[in-house]
Amino acid sequence: MPFKSYYPSPLGLISLLADEESLLGLYFVGQAYFERGFEGVQIMEQEVAPHQEAKLWLDDYFAGRKPNPSRLRLAPHGTAFQHRVWSALAAIPYGQTTTYGQLASALNCKSAQAIGSAVGKNPLSIIVPCHRVLGADGSLTGYAGGIERKAALLELEK
Repeated sequence: MPFKSYYPSPLGLISLLADEESLLGLYFVGQAYFERGFEGVQIMEQEVAPHQEAKLWLDDYFAGRKPNPSRLRLAPHGTAFQHRVWSALAAIPYGQTTTYGQLASALNCKSAQAIGSAVGKNPLSIIVPCHRVLGADGSLTGYAGGIERKAALLELEK
């Protein structure tokens, strides 16, 4: 059974989903694909250890301390292809960006749109940094949490 708690970030309320051992999702409340995959699942509102660890990580992140995601136990639900894309996202260094096309090339995928779809369904926003992916022309496109939040996250990481 997943457990839920909330984190009041400077960019809006964040919902954290976890089981007793790992963080399953981190979503801005109301974002696209909000808690996707957990529809119809009973979720208990109770804080568990992964929530506490994620909240400390988020405190460090929003304070500009560049926390290392490897200190968190993550268990996102997705397809094998989505996991490949999310692993590539996790490798984008803090303060740097890439494009959907560059990700597609690096993953030997002919479709930047397929990459974009997997990026958009990333259930661990901020921790798995999908906000660091830009359009081919460098534009801020396609962030499930909203373009304003994407811009604010990139500005924070400058």
